[in-house]
This record gives sequence, structure tokens and C-alpha cells, in this order.
Amino acid sequence: MTQQISHDIIQKLKAENCFWSYSEDSINNVPDDILIEKVLVYLDLPEIDALFLMFPYKKIKKVWLEHLVPQGEYLYSLNRFFAWYYFHVKRPDQYLKSMITRHFNKMLQ
Repeated sequence: MTQQISHDIIQKLKAENCFWSYSEDSINNVPDDILIEKVLVYLDLPEIDALFLMFPYKKIKKVWLEHLVPQGEYLYSLNRFFAWYYFHVKRPDQYLKSMITRHFNKMLQ
């Protein structure tokens, strides 16, 4: 079942031209973190829900925190929604601000 979900998601990402920089052979071997990131950014709720059938909650949250949250204002509304809807954050604005600050502090060390 997971293979079928993965195949369907990859096909939808291809339709959105998310793999324009990948060779055709490498698309089916995309690392999990890249797949999760692209689904969160480019696809809709049913596909995002399917991610939670394919991967553990912690892995998806980790990718979100490391790849999407640091993009700050660019993805702010999307990240605010993810914080509230998928990750059950009580105060999304404060949480995102603190996660962005944490990310940049880590980069400076």
C-alpha cells in the first residue's frame, strides 16, 4: 500500500513539474526528506494526509522544521497552517518565530 501511495504522490509531483531538475531515472529514488518537503509545499491536503500513512509523525515534523520553517515570511501562512492543523501547536505565531530564531542561532554557532 505504501508503494502505491508513494507512486501516486510522485506522479502528482511530476505533474506539478516539481522534479524539473532531476533526471527521469532519479525521480523514483528521491530521498524521503525531499519527497516530504515537496508534498508539503506543492500538493494538497489529501496527499499531505497520505504522507502520515507513509512516514512517522516525527519524521514529517522534522522535515517541516528543518526545510520549510526557516523560509520565514516566504512560507509563513503555510507554516502557520501546518503548525495549527497538523502539529497541534497552540500558539502558531509564537512557535514559528521561536523555531526560526532557533534555526538561525544554530547556523551562527
